[in-house]
Amino acid sequence: MSSPSTPGAAARPPTGAAEPPDLRDEPLSLARFVELFTAVMLPILLAAIDQTLLATATPAIARDFDNLRDSTWIAVGYLLASTIMAPLYGRLGDRYGRRDALLGALALFALGSLACTASPGMWWLIGARVLQGLGGGGLMVMSQALIGEVVSPRQRPRFQAWLSGVFVLSSVVGPVLGGIVVSRYSWRWLFVANLPLCAIAAWRVGRLAKGAGHAEPGQGHDAAGVLMFAGCAGLALLWLTLAGHRFAWLSLPSLLMAGCALLLGGLLVRHERRQRHPFLPLELLRIPATAWTALTVVLFASCMFALVFFLPVYLQIARHGSAARAGLLLLPLTAGVVLGSNVTGRIIARSGRPDLPARHGLIVSALALLALALAPPAGLEVGALGLIAGLGFGSVMPSSQLLVQAVAGRSRLGAAAATISLARSTGASLGTAVFGSLVFGIATPADLHAALNASSAVATRRVTEAFHIGFGAAALVALAAVFAARKVPKVEL
Repeated sequence: MSSPSTPGAAARPPTGAAEPPDLRDEPLSLARFVELFTAVMLPILLAAIDQTLLATATPAIARDFDNLRDSTWIAVGYLLASTIMAPLYGRLGDRYGRRDALLGALALFALGSLACTASPGMWWLIGARVLQGLGGGGLMVMSQALIGEVVSPRQRPRFQAWLSGVFVLSSVVGPVLGGIVVSRYSWRWLFVANLPLCAIAAWRVGRLAKGAGHAEPGQGHDAAGVLMFAGCAGLALLWLTLAGHRFAWLSLPSLLMAGCALLLGGLLVRHERRQRHPFLPLELLRIPATAWTALTVVLFASCMFALVFFLPVYLQIARHGSAARAGLLLLPLTAGVVLGSNVTGRIIARSGRPDLPARHGLIVSALALLALALAPPAGLEVGALGLIAGLGFGSVMPSSQLLVQAVAGRSRLGAAAATISLARSTGASLGTAVFGSLVFGIATPADLHAALNASSAVATRRVTEAFHIGFGAAALVALAAVFAARKVPKVEL
């Protein structure tokens, strides 16, 4: 058998990491399927929906707090915290049990939601979103790892199609629900609703066997790696968000911020290479199939979450639509992603090849984003382009999880799930920060204020042009994702 590190070779789990035969070969009963799916469905829904829930609510929040320029951090703060925590949860789950780690993540998420509800100002809300993200980073990772623990690779596509459907449906339905709630009530109710859902999720997860998850005794805690990663990611995103409109790209603050981020990044890589149990899953990223898949997910998430978060803002500010209408226009994108995800899961279940779907699907998404950038779309056209883009985006999530889990083996399922979650969160953070920096950097603060209050047609036109440039940049990123997907070597389940 060819080594999985050889480009073009079929990548399989290492022999030493194979699952016990009784777990790999025993058919999954319907009762067990329902038990597991209902336990992890709510945590995945909460993790996904709160990444995008405030997309349509952002203009209303900006009006309440009179601060549109910093509103990007409502999403970036949550995404950054969840990005930092994803690999840490993977390690903690592998060591102490994934059920208990998931319960801890739910508790933090609920506490953050409560703090968001009571926010008196923009930066309080951003801080509360960071706290919420500290819990949100573990919801997806631990849910995926729990599934991988008891379901064999050949049966996982059945689960993955459903779970990916829940994830993408939640991600895109978030703005729809946000728009409806904001149109009739206060945006604070969006966070109040999380509290009973967290309670129900904790009850369902708590019914699983105590200590669920394959423990790996002897792992250490890489506290220094966590701190360096947090500093590097935070500085890099802060620089990308502020440079170009809060200060010039080549100004002293910009150069200092970028230089410190690069320095911390270099120190982080050097430190992690010396660790026996590093914070970042470097042992998996050394495998070409995993590394190229992770890069594909980073680029895919950059496009998808920038589109999900900023398209409703574009429709409200540039097109003067209502929050509810802006949210409803994302429904075709939801349908496209869910359909694409389910079709992808079925294709992989039949072919056993998770490396193929993203190569073709992302081309479709890139073309849709390009059309969105070049032609000022009306309402129905936005829906059609969203449907097309969603079909392509739906090909990525099922294939990436299955591929990395197959390469990692059962003993490293937590690290495998964390790798994809880290890549997705990193991409979502980068895409949201860069898109916001680009749009809010091209449009002046006066234009943004005038467009937000619908007081100037000239300002609205300038803001619209800025958004179209942003959509064009997202199309280029999608094309880069196609290149990365085509570099993934052959992998068979």
